[in-house]
Amino acid sequence: MSFHEVRFPAALSFGSVGGPERRTEVVTLANGFEERNTPWRDSRRRYDAGVGLRSLDDVEALIAFFEARQGQLFGFRWKDWGDFKSSLPSKEVTAFDQIIGYGTPDQQDVFPLIKDYASGEQCYARPIRKPVAGTVRIALGQVELQESIDFEIDLATGLVSFTEPPTKGATIRAGFEFDVPVRFDIDRIQTSVASFRAGEVPNVPIVEVRV
Repeated sequence: MSFHEVRFPAALSFGSVGGPERRTEVVTLANGFEERNTPWRDSRRRYDAGVGLRSLDDVEALIAFFEARQGQLFGFRWKDWGDFKSSLPSKEVTAFDQIIGYGTPDQQDVFPLIKDYASGEQCYARPIRKPVAGTVRIALGQVELQESIDFEIDLATGLVSFTEPPTKGATIRAGFEFDVPVRFDIDRIQTSVASFRAGEVPNVPIVEVRV
């Protein structure tokens, strides 16, 4: 897939609106009951980048970024200010935030980053494909490991590779910041100096892509 490992300017994404969406197929039966199914395992996020624009300089930066991505052609990284790290928003990232796996009998040495969203007895494990460089922390049991010595992180896929496979049953934990892989959901941007000064902003839809 065509993807640029570059982040949309974080100052422009700050203040944007958006969040996860699901696709649910609902069939109402003759007796009034419903059958509900979904073709999606994972949610997909949508945002509006136009809301974060505050000046004409911001508009210029947006257009430059849009042109460099050639509209919808190339994906890019997006910082979701409401959900960008493994810990609670009010907490700092630690190596013990998320359980990403356990040591296996076959000595598995590669594990994907995930973030759990729990409510009651239900939990959704979200794949994290675009961790932020320098933020990934890994722990084995109660011991924090050292990057480049004990493990490596692939920033393009979110895969953690251990130098030595974790022992069977060992709990593997991780903490990290992450971006969302997205693309523009339009092939044109319309702006007006007059309307922008009057408080109007362009509509710039952004949609998450599968990577």
